[in-house]
Amino acid sequence: MKKMTGLERMLTTLKHQEPDRVPHGELHNPAVWQAIVPEGGTYEDFIEFLDIDCVVGYDKLTGWNWELADPEKGIVRDIWGGLQRLTSNQPSPMTPALKGPRDLENYTPPDPDKPERYEWLKGWVSRWKGERACIAHATDIFDIARESLLGDVPYFTAMIQNPDYIDHVQEIILDYNLRYLKNCIEVGADALFITGDFATTTAPMVSPAMTRRFLLPALKAAVDLGHEYGLPVLKHSDGNIMPIIDDMIDTGIDGLHPIDPMAGMDIGAIKAQYGDRVTLCGNVSCAYTLCEAPVEEVIKEVKDCIRKAGQGGGYVCMSSNSIHSGVKPENYVAMVKAIHEYGVYPLDLE
Repeated sequence: MKKMTGLERMLTTLKHQEPDRVPHGELHNPAVWQAIVPEGGTYEDFIEFLDIDCVVGYDKLTGWNWELADPEKGIVRDIWGGLQRLTSNQPSPMTPALKGPRDLENYTPPDPDKPERYEWLKGWVSRWKGERACIAHATDIFDIARESLLGDVPYFTAMIQNPDYIDHVQEIILDYNLRYLKNCIEVGADALFITGDFATTTAPMVSPAMTRRFLLPALKAAVDLGHEYGLPVLKHSDGNIMPIIDDMIDTGIDGLHPIDPMAGMDIGAIKAQYGDRVTLCGNVSCAYTLCEAPVEEVIKEVKDCIRKAGQGGGYVCMSSNSIHSGVKPENYVAMVKAIHEYGVYPLDLE
């Protein structure tokens, strides 16, 4: 088989066909990639240095999603108006933008047409169009509504007591997301990636019925938008999503990430049951293996994931969430090298 580009690998895999080798891509924390790239190198240099197949633009990387509100305390304000505290460079929700339904009367949502929101993607498309998959990211409305606009308790309470309020808030977010994603498509994105967790390690955050009522319509709208323009759409959710996995796949998503091993998600079993309907992405543990294990164990886990999920295509080898600040740089490099070595088709991992 001829050598493919990273874009070709991703698109072939998302069609449930075997590429020349298993593709790879991640959300990368600067603390890790800066320790790997040769001195003075940029993030783009790092991607080329490790020959990574796809790049995902997201707020913590591109930096446009929040502004400093109190630098001394490390407090930031996101584009929705919510206050968050930076902890290890990861924002944690503090104060939501809305105190109640009356605040909607004077609420002004962010503008998805600001040109600066797309500078990162324009640079990637200019550098890698046709070579690596340039993936545009949007946070799911469930995450934005809970963390930025309402807060967890008010959101979950309103699902029962004031569902119209939830609908109104989420319509505002969905309008932004769809306009933002459409702009990304017009700039030249090759795929769309919707993040935001639907589950904890034990179970979905809300019942399957509430998931279908409040969470999945917006995901389906994003999927329909991507498919209208011929782009695949991937969905991230940590946790045990087994009670809602059929409903999630029924939205038409092309890829499911990250098949969370901490939540007991068995990638081999999920491949056997759903591998003909959705491409699986992830499963290499970034809670233990990429943080603490010896390199030999990293290689073994990569091989196991590819053996369980890679046959016939339909598998993107990734971490079980992201390459966060606790990941050992040497372990991540070992992971990428193992994918390149043991992910070549036809697979031979016996």
